[in-house]
Amino acid sequence: MRILFLSHRLPYPPDHGAKIRAYYFIRHLSEKHSVTVASLAESEEELRQASGLRDACDDLIVEILPPRNRWLQALKAFPTSVPASVAYFWSDNLQRRIDERLHTVKFDAIFVFCAFAAQYVRRPHPAWKVLDYCDIDSAKWMEYSKYKAFPLSLGYALEAAKLRRYERGVAQQFDQSAVISPAELEEFKALDVHVPCSVIHNGVDASYFRQNQKKPGSKVIVFLGRMDYFPNVDGINFFAKEIFPLIRNKRPGAALRIVGSNPVKSVQELAKGPNVSVTGYVADVRQAMSDAAVSIAPLRIARGTQNKILESMAMGIPVVATSKAAKGLGVNAQARLLIADDRQTFADQVISVLDDDDLGMRLSAGGREYVEAELSWSNALLRLDDLLAKAGITHEKCSSPPHPW
Repeated sequence: MRILFLSHRLPYPPDHGAKIRAYYFIRHLSEKHSVTVASLAESEEELRQASGLRDACDDLIVEILPPRNRWLQALKAFPTSVPASVAYFWSDNLQRRIDERLHTVKFDAIFVFCAFAAQYVRRPHPAWKVLDYCDIDSAKWMEYSKYKAFPLSLGYALEAAKLRRYERGVAQQFDQSAVISPAELEEFKALDVHVPCSVIHNGVDASYFRQNQKKPGSKVIVFLGRMDYFPNVDGINFFAKEIFPLIRNKRPGAALRIVGSNPVKSVQELAKGPNVSVTGYVADVRQAMSDAAVSIAPLRIARGTQNKILESMAMGIPVVATSKAAKGLGVNAQARLLIADDRQTFADQVISVLDDDDLGMRLSAGGREYVEAELSWSNALLRLDDLLAKAGITHEKCSSPPHPW
């Protein structure tokens, strides 16, 4: 089968969030199908770094769209009905090249990763079309509005409303949808569209994130994530300023290590506090986590499945998370970590792991066991195969698109 795979961000290197999911999808699909990837890069340097993606697909269509151009497009869209976050990912040149490829190549399926990329294939085409929302981003923007001061709060709320209309509209132009978790499936249902939607959870490479052995007496608390991403920035500031002092009052030797690329100013300033370090980008996060006693996910805003939790569990590092951060994992996974939402309970849960070696060992073994049994990429990608198999069967029986264009 010939597949056109569209992604809003260039999915290489697969070093965080959506890039990881898109890359594993592409690599898996390419094992049995001919895959052409179309995407955007921010710079020549990013395009050079993505050369490794050519080994995972048959063809690559990439246009460079610098951040300055993206933000100008987003600002121009703000007073219009077009979501600014959709305009941010628009390229006339990429649209032209995609149209040319669709005209010259008979694709059997078009797989769109993230709703922001759906704008490139809204025109009629006989190929079976699948849209992986991953997360329903309009719900995320609405959550952002609750944590921002006016007038930003109003801006995020307006963007959420515009994006919700867009998500509903593009859903009806696809034959199948997918989301990352049961919680996101409920958000999809709220769009009130009659399009089938499947859950394809994220996975983790358990052979890469090998089980870690906690160093005796370690008091290292680690937070992992991209540190220019607002939910991560909000979460670690909340922890460092309101929870970590409670921990240090009882365990002065406790140390907080913040691991992740592009730390914004508010995160960098946290390193001025006692026993707090901010690493910035690290080539191998496993080394930065190797001596951790506990991994935290103190997120107050969270959608989908948190890779930081999956990777920590794979390394056998006990996890303490908010209920929002753990929601995308499902009930069985939540039993393998500690959950707390208020400041004092979160601090107490972290202290319990620091103090109780038996508890730490149980959480370590349980987390690793769960990842191996249920959260491997091979398990997740079986669901992708099932989705495309259904699409292929139906496509063979249909001579025209099932939706009125």
